[in-house]
Amino acid sequence: MTDIEIGRAKRGRRAYAFDDIAIVPSRRTRDPEEVSTAWQIDAYRFDIPVLAAPMDSVMSPATAIAFGQHGGLGVLNLEGLWTRYDDPEPLLAEVAGLRGADATRRMQEIYAAPVRAELITERLRQVREAGVTVAGSLSPQRTKEFAKTVVDAGVDMFVIRGTTVSAEHVSGQAEPLNLKEFIYELDVPVIVGGCATYQAGLHLMRTGAAGVLVGFGGGAAHTTRTVLGVAVPMASALADVAAARRDYLDESGGRYVHVIADGSIGKSGDLAKAIACGADAVMVGSPFARATDAPGHGFHWGAEAHHAELPRGERVEFETVGTMEQILFGPSHVADGTMNLIGALRRSMATTGYTDVKEFQRIEVVVG
Repeated sequence: MTDIEIGRAKRGRRAYAFDDIAIVPSRRTRDPEEVSTAWQIDAYRFDIPVLAAPMDSVMSPATAIAFGQHGGLGVLNLEGLWTRYDDPEPLLAEVAGLRGADATRRMQEIYAAPVRAELITERLRQVREAGVTVAGSLSPQRTKEFAKTVVDAGVDMFVIRGTTVSAEHVSGQAEPLNLKEFIYELDVPVIVGGCATYQAGLHLMRTGAAGVLVGFGGGAAHTTRTVLGVAVPMASALADVAAARRDYLDESGGRYVHVIADGSIGKSGDLAKAIACGADAVMVGSPFARATDAPGHGFHWGAEAHHAELPRGERVEFETVGTMEQILFGPSHVADGTMNLIGALRRSMATTGYTDVKEFQRIEVVVG
């Protein structure tokens, strides 16, 4: 790919966001009812290729259970309010009521309470007893400390999620997490990320991860580009990591690592484009923050918003549009792609003539 000259001393590659591309219809169409949106990672099969992001504004034990019953995978934030407080409901209501510049400062205070191992065990137990797949997320910084607690609690899938996660973290302050060694020793499949380049994705695949998160998470609530200057447009990032998946499949003699888009999935069209660019599934936050039954009471925020030293996220207010079930499956009463995400994906696949998610990854896209 040809680099673009930014100035005499710097060149850069042109990259594309979801808004820069469009899906091209093929010569064949199908009925939406004949389309399958199912996908499988390791031994776990799901009816829809959607993971609910581990963010306190969208995932509580109750919403994780409901999401699992709808056919997706709800991922609990194991460093959130549900693992710091016996009853976080009053604090969730308080966060929703904060106004102005005091919001970040007060959130930093609320999240300064320690994570409690016994609450991690209790929250995961609640989800497990409901009979759905149990998934929990820790940051790379907390993984060593709480991993045994998480696995002992009966988690089915373990997510290591950070703004940017590398397989070769270098630190002069403390011994970094050895991802390859850590994943090898675990008895459960691990999803790890985010990453945004071919090389970073390939390195994470070599750690033994079952899935790799592509993107920086946070989505609408993220300000990493503003604070750190770090960003990669998602369409290009996904296509690059999908290429790494293909090459690793050959390198490993047939081991398939799932690519999961994590970030910039705000509307149903973004979901379809993510799969068209190579994603096996998507991790979604902000659309579910619009649900009337979401824990955030119409507000949305991620872990970056209350970082103790350098917040790089914000608390965003959304207009609620319907229940989580309606956001997933409709019926929709808005025309902006924020409801009936799965119905829209089915129709997009049907319009282009594809019957399953793996086939849909081959669809032609254009830049425009």
